[in-house]
Amino acid sequence: MAMFEREMEQCLINQLCHGVSQWTYRPDIKNEADLWNNIRDKLNQNNISALDGIPITDNEMDQIKEFIRDQAETTFKAARWLAGEHRIAQIPLKREDAAKGTVSLLAVNNREIAGGSSSYEVINQYSSTIEKSGGSRDRRFDVTLLINGFPLIHIELKNHDHPYMDAFRQIKKYCEEGKFRGLWGLIQMFVVSNGSQTRYIAANNRGNLNPNFLMRWVNKQNEAIEDYLAFAKEALRIPAAHYMIGRFSVLDNERKNVILLRPYQIHAIEAISQASRERKPGYIWHTTGSGKTLTSYTVTKILLDIPSVDKTIFLIDRKDLDKQTSDSFKSYADSDDIDVQNTDKTADLEKKLVNKDRVAIVTTIQKLQTIINRCTTKDLSEKYQALSKKLKPKNIAFVVDECHRAVTPETKRIIEHFFNRSLWYGFTGTPIFAENKRTRMGDLPRTTDELYGACLHKYTIKEALADGAVLGFQIQNMGHSEDDFKKIAVKMKLYDENSVENVPAIKIEQQVIEQYKRDKKQSFYDSDEHRNNVIDYIINKCTQKLHLNAPEGQSYEGLLTVPSIEVAQHYYKLIKEFIANGKVSEKIKRLLPDFPKIAITYTVGENEDGATANQKEMQQSLNDYNAMFGTNWDLSTLNAYNADLNDRLARKKSKYQNRSEQLDLVIVVDRLLTGFDAPCMSTIFLDREPMKPQHLIQAFSRTNRIFDKSKRYGQIITMQTPATYAKDIDDALLLYSNGGTIDVTAPTWEEVLQKFKETFKHLKQIAPSPEQAKELFTAKDSLKAFVKAFQQLDRLFGEIQVYDQFTEAVLIDIGFNREEFEEYVGVYHNAIEALKDPDGDDEPIPDIDIEYELESIKTTEINYRYITALIQSHIPFEQEKAQTVSPTEDKRISDYIEQYCKTNPQIGKVLRQIWFEIKFSPETFRNQDVISIVEQRVMSAIEKIIDEFAIKWSVNKEELKAFVINTPINDIKPATVNTEMGDFKAFKEKGGTGSKLIYLKQLRLAVVELATKQVKPLLKV
Repeated sequence: MAMFEREMEQCLINQLCHGVSQWTYRPDIKNEADLWNNIRDKLNQNNISALDGIPITDNEMDQIKEFIRDQAETTFKAARWLAGEHRIAQIPLKREDAAKGTVSLLAVNNREIAGGSSSYEVINQYSSTIEKSGGSRDRRFDVTLLINGFPLIHIELKNHDHPYMDAFRQIKKYCEEGKFRGLWGLIQMFVVSNGSQTRYIAANNRGNLNPNFLMRWVNKQNEAIEDYLAFAKEALRIPAAHYMIGRFSVLDNERKNVILLRPYQIHAIEAISQASRERKPGYIWHTTGSGKTLTSYTVTKILLDIPSVDKTIFLIDRKDLDKQTSDSFKSYADSDDIDVQNTDKTADLEKKLVNKDRVAIVTTIQKLQTIINRCTTKDLSEKYQALSKKLKPKNIAFVVDECHRAVTPETKRIIEHFFNRSLWYGFTGTPIFAENKRTRMGDLPRTTDELYGACLHKYTIKEALADGAVLGFQIQNMGHSEDDFKKIAVKMKLYDENSVENVPAIKIEQQVIEQYKRDKKQSFYDSDEHRNNVIDYIINKCTQKLHLNAPEGQSYEGLLTVPSIEVAQHYYKLIKEFIANGKVSEKIKRLLPDFPKIAITYTVGENEDGATANQKEMQQSLNDYNAMFGTNWDLSTLNAYNADLNDRLARKKSKYQNRSEQLDLVIVVDRLLTGFDAPCMSTIFLDREPMKPQHLIQAFSRTNRIFDKSKRYGQIITMQTPATYAKDIDDALLLYSNGGTIDVTAPTWEEVLQKFKETFKHLKQIAPSPEQAKELFTAKDSLKAFVKAFQQLDRLFGEIQVYDQFTEAVLIDIGFNREEFEEYVGVYHNAIEALKDPDGDDEPIPDIDIEYELESIKTTEINYRYITALIQSHIPFEQEKAQTVSPTEDKRISDYIEQYCKTNPQIGKVLRQIWFEIKFSPETFRNQDVISIVEQRVMSAIEKIIDEFAIKWSVNKEELKAFVINTPINDIKPATVNTEMGDFKAFKEKGGTGSKLIYLKQLRLAVVELATKQVKPLLKV
């Protein structure tokens, strides 16, 4: 460990233990035995009564160790135990003296923070060992924080010469080596820092850590706290550190993840807690996409800690899009004292409101209104007179997510009048200000301040972008340009060619549209010509926006929003016709043969005008949906259909990771434009007039969730009135971004192209050609400069391809050659290997992301299913006659196979052989399915590979097969290989050489290579 890191470590410990801090430094705890002895002491101290004054025996301590190790199997399981019943983690102990039976020992009390039985200690340079060839190697952890003796927060430090990501990568490495198992599997929070930059992340002891979720700390004013000592003072002091683990940690039971709240969420929760103690209402302005549902859930739970609050009620609207919120609450609440069971009947809600249990309730505004109506009618029944008397005095805290959509001012006034001691806390990403206030309705509130009170905490798009909580927006118009409108205005004789140049673009747009309506008696954009242009753009010209060249199942999706149900229905028909008429380009088909998979959703009324027609149209689209996904929805199950569509778009359940279960485009009017979270949604197409500022931002924010590294922005494509949209968007962003639009929108095409040119020039200065790049291997500093420059160029190359202005001609113009770039790629990979330490134990390389994955090397890939579909067309079915393959068609398919071989040579080889056989003997394959043939041959090839490996290495074939086939490729590492499948004795008897230790090490590496290089590529189709 570098001397400077030791100094950093000591400064951190001094900060933690400084002044009134309750952290105590324990330099005597250096290994696992020390840790267990300390835990034993704590358990004895905190459980004198439960232990009846008799300390824990050695045998009993073995029981405790076994129990803790079982709870710490995964971070999620450990978190469930730590959450405990009523936030108290306990250990069951069967006393050695049978007469004393079984007792429950208090381990961690998350209700007594900074007091009571809680103790806080700091250790450093904890020693852990790993087995390596030739012996063992000592691993020393930097700084770890213990609560009641249990290691719950771990801090890894690097000096200023290194990025904080090196500390993050070191933690991942320790996880993969199995160092965060056993007692250390209890760790709930990792902190990484290089001194000047500090981040924290929820732990995962299996190493499944996404760097996108590394969080920096900000104070209540959203000012960044980057310095590690300042971070420690703000976030790791007592009680803040214990609050993070015991109060601001949420368990997502659906995904088996631990979620640590972000600092702005914590500040919002604390602000509401303080306001409620002072009996003050208010609202939270947190930008859409920043996790308001999670914040509001935690608020709903924590408000119950305030003695004056009898119940907390989380109010939602019954619209089916809110199913996402309800499902999230159920997943979070699995380990909490919060009641989110469905209240199918209003009577269920009545019982929950009346009983004395201090639990939180999630219910709909409609059910609550029904109860209030029954309790306030003129002729009250005896039952509702009694109910009214019980309910009216209750102190109820209402929490409302999407507070303007869920509760109208009129409804809120009615509820407040009934529950006259209630407190209200609203959450919104788009407050209503004086600039965009509601239309006047008597004396009802018109702004958020008037409706809910003061803003208690603010976190806008601008701050969220700086924290990496959301993406910015890339905005462009694909309808008529400003020049088009000028020409039309002249043609309409509204202006002559000279005067039109001096008229504001917005005015020209408005005049043209108004004149067109007078002349044509219809909207300027109400034509099939316009809509087919929109469809062509979405389907054939959005390859990068929808990431269609991604691996199968990882493409993005989009929304098309239109002004009315009638237009939505017409668009749906036009898209079906577009596909049926073969207008999807060959390029798109090669990338994604079944693109686009479309659906439509809107509110189907029963009594409104056009309801019958809407129902008929919706039934037809349901039939299409059922045929596409094997579902069975009809008009009687519309809510279930919408829930299914929501899940399919969100892709948060593993089922929807498969391409066969995914949608590409959904046509909507207003549904899904608020309160819907789908990280894989990248683009919204707006073919309608601009909406109000708050509605624009809400709609835009469907697209800017963080997903993967290729998704850089939320893509906003407007299809009408460019000048009007530009002004309205600027106004909306200015209103909701706390200062300006530059910080929240993507750079212009000109800006990103210029940066790409400069970076390309810089690379050429370092290495004018791939051959000259190879000469840099003798000088480490020059090689590092090449790697750094190439990584930067690669990022920009991926970015410029998202813009519509990008063409191959742009590359030619600046002298960028794709073939040469791919040669550079080969040199780059060799350079990375040259910079790595052969044993993987040296310090990370300063300023170099050694694990960076190239983004832009994939050119257009031929899709596997496209090739199999082409081959399938040459297999005779039923009574049809087998056709001779023309030389042109043979060359076409053969070329596609060879191109596919570049990305997956193993499957390409299988396809090449099958195509060869079908060409010369089609009758042999009559009525057969090509994909089934490929799968059969692939499994035969895998069986052969595994058989040969099992014989060579003397391993259990079935265990080997299960591991290499069923283990996700990201989890296949030497540390995850179970070497018990190997038989060293049998290996030696067959002539194997080396010690058992060497055999086991080589076996791990060989299994990883077998899985990743031979078997997994055969399964990747």
